[in-house]
Amino acid sequence: MTARALRSLPRALKPVFSNRCPQVFAVRKCHQAKQSTYTLQVSLPPPPVWLFFFLPHKYSCFPSCVWISPSSIHPNKTIPPPAKYGGRHTVTLIPGDGIGPELCGHVQELFRFCCVPVDFEVVNVDSAVMGEDDITNAIMAIRRNGVALKGNMETNHNLPASYKSRNNLLWTTLDLYANVIHCQSLPGVRTRHSNVDIMIIRENTEGEYSSLEHENVPGVVECLKIITRNKSLRIADYAFKTAREKGRSRVTAVHKANIMKLGDGLFLECCKEVASGYPEIPFDSMIVDNTTMQLVSRPQQFDVMVMPNLYGNVVSNVCAGLVGGPGLVPGANYGTDYAVFETGTRNTGKSIAKCNKANPTAMLLASCLLLDHLKLHAYAEVIRRAILSTLSEARLHTADLGGHSSTSDVVQSIMDAVQREGPQTLNM
Repeated sequence: MTARALRSLPRALKPVFSNRCPQVFAVRKCHQAKQSTYTLQVSLPPPPVWLFFFLPHKYSCFPSCVWISPSSIHPNKTIPPPAKYGGRHTVTLIPGDGIGPELCGHVQELFRFCCVPVDFEVVNVDSAVMGEDDITNAIMAIRRNGVALKGNMETNHNLPASYKSRNNLLWTTLDLYANVIHCQSLPGVRTRHSNVDIMIIRENTEGEYSSLEHENVPGVVECLKIITRNKSLRIADYAFKTAREKGRSRVTAVHKANIMKLGDGLFLECCKEVASGYPEIPFDSMIVDNTTMQLVSRPQQFDVMVMPNLYGNVVSNVCAGLVGGPGLVPGANYGTDYAVFETGTRNTGKSIAKCNKANPTAMLLASCLLLDHLKLHAYAEVIRRAILSTLSEARLHTADLGGHSSTSDVVQSIMDAVQREGPQTLNM
């Protein structure tokens, strides 16, 4: 804190900041409502304390809000954002393209029905616009709220090379380095393989998706794949920590180090290095082309899989197909400070948009992951049970699962199942 800022404070507040804020760091600026708000993380011993001071506008050289962050007290642990405004959480909602707005609307409808203490701040992003104002506003909202639910945003390959994928901007700007997709067989869904239970952990911020390419001479294009030691160690450690926390039995690293000896070789080397620190968890590796063949022939052999960006995109779509399709699999993107939840496969479904045909299961399950992240486990479990009941008992299936039910029919059935469990909600 600067001496000038301290002198500008009212007399009553000077002792608070001079005596209780010995170390102020990590100042970040965001613009909202035509004024600047500064978030300061203050290092204090536990328990975490939340202090809000609303100063008159004349004290513009000092923040209008001081946040003593729990993450500064426990720097190695990701802590969900606190409940605000009377015990309610504010979540950024990005409807996206295609079927995204429709599915996000059903999430809002279901949350209202279940009296979930969540308020949505809706931020629309037009992926067809070259300017980045929309995605910048969305990123600012996520920084403000700490968590988001999003529909898929289209990246049109016909746009100029200078256009940057909105999804990539989101992951890299917020450093959402871990994309986690849990593909498991669901009751009531007929598939070729049963008892599939695979966790895919994908590095989300580098690899082939670094958006670094150029044309050396006409007809010769160079596309750079970036693999770094720090990020490879980070995602490998995340995979092993997840395996330990979830009680999983094996971690498999997917690579192509036999051809890309330096890039994928570094990734594989980092995975082996991290594996040595988790001796109780068996570790193996598999070349990516063999992996896809093994997945479609005997998927039960896999448990936790960790891989670079592009391989994760391919493998997650294959695994989604194994358990019934993209309409069933939720996804999550985690960073140190923020989390964004979405459907597991990033397909906008434009062909069935506004037709009331989309399967809402993946988006609703993603909303359950969001509730778990906010520590609202009771609400998440009630909604999750209702979804599985609709799939297995009511057997209301949309067209992608071979049924004839509409999106709204499935959502209504889920709400009916929640209502049947009514007395259980009294404990929330």
